[in-house]
Amino acid sequence: MSGAGELLTGADELLDRTRQPAAPPALTARAAHPDAGAARRAFRQTAGRFPTGVTVVSTVVDGQPHGTTVNSFTTVSMDPLLVLVSLGRGSRLHDHVLNGWRFAVTVLSDRQEGDARWFADPARPVGREAFGGRPWSAAPYSGAPVLLDGVAYFDCAVEDAHPAGDHTLLLGRAESFGVLSDRPALLFSDSRFAPRKERP
Repeated sequence: MSGAGELLTGADELLDRTRQPAAPPALTARAAHPDAGAARRAFRQTAGRFPTGVTVVSTVVDGQPHGTTVNSFTTVSMDPLLVLVSLGRGSRLHDHVLNGWRFAVTVLSDRQEGDARWFADPARPVGREAFGGRPWSAAPYSGAPVLLDGVAYFDCAVEDAHPAGDHTLLLGRAESFGVLSDRPALLFSDSRFAPRKERP
């Protein structure tokens, strides 16, 4: 009987061990990345685990439209109606928006991966040629291009601008906005584009 009891005790201990949660991954201090380039790469990889929508932010200068792909976009306030866009200070669009203090945001659909890649390409043409072959309309307030194949748009006045490292945070007051389509939105995660998956 003592042998059977020992076997049962051993089985209970085994079950207890299997019920224990797996050990969490080791947390890495920033000091583990002494090289600045390595730290930036690790930071980008870590941030990439957070899925975002994909937008094209645009403006118009002297009658010429300009736009770039941006995934750092979020709503901020319902009263007043505010959104936030983060623009790289080295991007073509950055100075255009700050000179005119107005911009539009098109939220891209799952069919617009090509547009997302196009407006992210630094070798793309400038002005109207960059929007050639893509249906768009001028936003009511800013006059900036809204891509009509998108799922939603926001037409904004720049409420404030805050330098933030190598980017500028633009706080936009939504002067007009609307839904363009009921298609799924385009998502970006782990350096890949993907449509939003519908819940079962």
